[in-house]
Amino acid sequence: MAFKPFSALRRGFSWLWGALDATRRTFFNLLFLVFIILLAWMIFGGSGVKPIGNNTALVLELKGDLVEQYQTTLRETVLDSVGGDSKRTVRLRDVLLVLDKAAKDPNISTVVLLLDEMEGGGLAMLREFGAGVDRVKAAGKKVVAWSGNYDQKRYLVASHANEVYMHPMGMVMIEGFGRHKNYYRDALDKLGVTVNLMKVGTYKSFAEPYIANGPSDAAREADTFLYNALWTSYTAEVEKNRKLTGGAVASFVETLPQQMEAAGGSFAKVALANKLVDGLKTRDEMRALLVKRGVYEEDIKSFRQIGFYDYLSRHPQKPFGSAVGVIVASGNITEGVGGPGVVGGLTTANLIRQAREDDEIKAVVLRVDSPGGSAYGSELIRRELELTRAAGKPVVVSMGSLAASGGYWISMAADEVIADPYTITGSIGVFAILPTAEKVRDKLGIHTDGVTTTWLADAYNPLRPLDPRFGQVVQSSINHVYSEFTTKAAAARKTTVAKIDEVGQGRVWTGAQAKERGLVDRLGSYGDALDSAARRAKLEGDYRVSYVERPVTRVERFLQLMGASAAQAVTIQVKLGLLEEALPAGPVAQVAEDMAFLSELTKERKPFTAVTHCLCGLP
Repeated sequence: MAFKPFSALRRGFSWLWGALDATRRTFFNLLFLVFIILLAWMIFGGSGVKPIGNNTALVLELKGDLVEQYQTTLRETVLDSVGGDSKRTVRLRDVLLVLDKAAKDPNISTVVLLLDEMEGGGLAMLREFGAGVDRVKAAGKKVVAWSGNYDQKRYLVASHANEVYMHPMGMVMIEGFGRHKNYYRDALDKLGVTVNLMKVGTYKSFAEPYIANGPSDAAREADTFLYNALWTSYTAEVEKNRKLTGGAVASFVETLPQQMEAAGGSFAKVALANKLVDGLKTRDEMRALLVKRGVYEEDIKSFRQIGFYDYLSRHPQKPFGSAVGVIVASGNITEGVGGPGVVGGLTTANLIRQAREDDEIKAVVLRVDSPGGSAYGSELIRRELELTRAAGKPVVVSMGSLAASGGYWISMAADEVIADPYTITGSIGVFAILPTAEKVRDKLGIHTDGVTTTWLADAYNPLRPLDPRFGQVVQSSINHVYSEFTTKAAAARKTTVAKIDEVGQGRVWTGAQAKERGLVDRLGSYGDALDSAARRAKLEGDYRVSYVERPVTRVERFLQLMGASAAQAVTIQVKLGLLEEALPAGPVAQVAEDMAFLSELTKERKPFTAVTHCLCGLP
């Protein structure tokens, strides 16, 4: 028989390909099996594990950002759930669950807060954390806080503890609130870029950085009112927790240079002298203190303790039965799909519909932590909540750290709106930005010309001056969206459009100020929202809480396992996640971020987008 080299090569390649394919399937099947085992352990874990001994200390060593929902990779999310040493994010809901279980656990005598590596988190979230600490104290348990350094946010949590300790070389850095924004009018003029702004709202200052070189009088007035209210509330809470006289925190900040000089530059001594901490101890000295107070265990050479993730795994949520469904709306609001950290209008609307059609879910809580975004995307979400109420299921909105502009829009179809005193909300206003670069065109010698059937066919061409007729159309549309906003808000708050307009106009309020102005129903916590929803649905006793979240697709799961973040995986075709790594640190990064946002607003497929967003980051 004649030798056929191409046939042999083809058979060899087929065999090799089959072997590679089998290996690939085996590898991913094993990987999936490991994931299932981990998931089963997380759901059913706790059975057969070593019981907790009496006089055990619960150690909450929290690393990374405090968040409403995970925004990291799938790989890191699994690690978040099982613990470990790498820096990660910590869900607020898990912290509250652990604290509430510890308050009722007779074997937990002490809660230790190790806050050295806890970052991020809005003020409302930190107050929720602090309220959880208060519940532990009310149950007769001692809470001890320690950190190498306390920034303003960590210290707010620590101040709720019975005892606050700090490293002898540490500091308590309470700075106050406020910030300086970058303004780009002159820079854009030099580049030849004209920013055409259409808006409604005297205080709608979001786009001012692109059209001015400083804040308007209205923006300065609103920011002053907001930041002063936050500072007053913050200092009052710290002074109450630490049993300090009124004005002690402000005095500490004002006299800090003189006190530092007198203390020989020791920030720790100044903090101790001002009673911001109860003692200065190294980490090993803290261990020795807790050993003395607790039970020494020879196998770990330390006090009897249980870690945050271990304790969390012992208290899985009930998987079945009547429940309050929780949907988290955290991040900027877009029109389409979105992953963690992005509130997709369609995605979130589908989740609300899913909760409405689930017979086990008897009421819905929408947890809002958003500065807003697309007006259309916001309306998609609001409408689904409206339909949910019409279907007979109560809806309660729990405002987190941010629920402004579009974040307020999606809160308008609820039986009750509950805000934290530190929530930043309101910002009822609308704008659209249409940058043009005709001056750049002239500088470069670029010419544009052509034929159109109507004036509207190429009315917004970034290389041509904005057609005033198109500007009129956009302004009319913005006016209409603002009218829709105020009309829906008036109906929701059972008041008049004129009264909503008085507190609207883009003005941003704290939760406490919003309550005074009738924009929210009452001040309270996330737990209050859950209880209200359960009560309205006539759920009694220890009701179940079911988090309704977007399922992860197989493609997205693969991308996340390869290291892409959840947000990147949703839009991997257009964003490869390289931008953040390429940006230099510091002020230049802020400039790049601001310019990137301006670019994002102008590359939508529609001629323009009505935006309900406040430029209000977490203070």
